[in-house]
Amino acid sequence: MNSLRLGIVGLGNMGTQHYQSITQQFVKRVEVAAVCDLDSGRLSKVSPEIPCFSDSLEMIKSGLIEALVIATPHYDHSTIGEAALKNGLHLLVEKPIAVHKNACQELINAHLRRPRKEQVFCAMFNQRTDPRYQRIREMIGNGDLGNLRRMSWIITNWFRPDIYYRSGGWRATWRGEGGGVLLNQCPHQLDLLWWLFGTPTQVWAQCRFGQWHDIEVEDDVTALLTYENGATCSFITTTGETPGTNRLEIVAENGTVIADDSGLRMLKNSVPISEFCRNTDQSFGKPAVEEVEIPIDGKGGQHRQILQNFVDNILDQTPLLAPAIEGIHSVELANAMLLSTFENKSISMPVDGDRFWRHLEQRIAHSSYQKDAVTVAVDAAAMNKSY
Repeated sequence: MNSLRLGIVGLGNMGTQHYQSITQQFVKRVEVAAVCDLDSGRLSKVSPEIPCFSDSLEMIKSGLIEALVIATPHYDHSTIGEAALKNGLHLLVEKPIAVHKNACQELINAHLRRPRKEQVFCAMFNQRTDPRYQRIREMIGNGDLGNLRRMSWIITNWFRPDIYYRSGGWRATWRGEGGGVLLNQCPHQLDLLWWLFGTPTQVWAQCRFGQWHDIEVEDDVTALLTYENGATCSFITTTGETPGTNRLEIVAENGTVIADDSGLRMLKNSVPISEFCRNTDQSFGKPAVEEVEIPIDGKGGQHRQILQNFVDNILDQTPLLAPAIEGIHSVELANAMLLSTFENKSISMPVDGDRFWRHLEQRIAHSSYQKDAVTVAVDAAAMNKSY
């Protein structure tokens, strides 16, 4: 196979970005063989030689494509994804892979039931391509940091103005999106929390709904995660602040690692914290510290690199950077934070998927929220700059 025939369902912000990445040949050995969208205006902007569909199942069964990228509103990720997997297509799903844990598991099960072991199932976790986080993962895995004690992530540079939420009737509603910043912007950081630190044992959160915008879902979150070894992680995010911050701080036995827009550095202890604490005879003593800059080049290939990796995995069996079966973890963390707020208590992990779904169903059923949607032109270049 020299070139992969790929279909895209959903030509909004992300679908258009993927379409342009492929048609402008930033991603190699793949062609857009078909597209699907309910909006005929979006389809009219597609190259005339590319077949267009308004029904995703019709495109899936057309025989025109070997792989599918799903970039639709969130609830459709799992339903369209299951159809694609059952019909033998390779699948790349935008984040989140589903709205709630149960739907994630159903989608994963659809993949696991397939007899074709080589069927590729990938998620768009583009932040895994960032060398800052790749290096941190390597340092943790190698034991360079020693036992982790405390993590803190402030990720508040997701600012969105009101017109963003009005740009689609589905946005920022329980029925259309299933959540707010945790389901739309922060699946990236929630995925990295799991990728770097594993699954916490307890999650407490305060989610504020429509705090900064006229929406019914969360746009401001403060959470505390507790891990089996006693480490904790504070997590703060919002779409209501600018200028925002993206700062991850990791305190471990051997020092503190800081990842932010300036790069990656470590404040390295000359002696591990616990060893110094037990053995020093200095009442106010502390280990000497050396600041070490960790060389990092750029922020990785992001969406295009994940797309290329998806293609390369199909054609060459290159290992996947973001297997979609791991996509359940970020959704479960989001569900836990919302559930903690709904019930005003700490949530034990793993999350009870049925329990969360009952709360979500109630939010949908009792919603009286209404808004006037506006039409906004898709700006793929701006989308690239927002990550």
